[in-house]
Amino acid sequence: MRKRYAWLLGMVLTGLSLQTTFAHHSFAMFDMSKSVTFKGTVKEVQWTNPHVWIDLTVTENGKAATYSFEGAAVSVLKRAGWLRDTVKAGDSVTLIGHPYKDGRPGGSVEYLILADGRKVGTGDAIPPALVVPGVK
Repeated sequence: MRKRYAWLLGMVLTGLSLQTTFAHHSFAMFDMSKSVTFKGTVKEVQWTNPHVWIDLTVTENGKAATYSFEGAAVSVLKRAGWLRDTVKAGDSVTLIGHPYKDGRPGGSVEYLILADGRKVGTGDAIPPALVVPGVK
């Protein structure tokens, strides 16, 4: 009877861990072969897991447009030197990133250039342990 409960508990724990694994997505939706640059004003920063989001308001053809950019996880950004208030609503920034493959407004954050000239990245960093040698 104990073996049956241990087996059942193991199956439940395996199932729960798979849900977490499948819930996380890759950066495959972004065109990593292209870089885009936007100068604008930060509308909102969502400092949340699993990824940080930055909404940037830019002027296009005399009209305001808002683009949403996805950054890395909070833990990755912290290792790269970001703090919760490194970028905040109202800041003027230049954002360099990778556009969505499907043409939606926005993309992923590669790095930002702040108003004082500081460069903060790596918004879409891939941990070195996950990089396959010879594959870009």
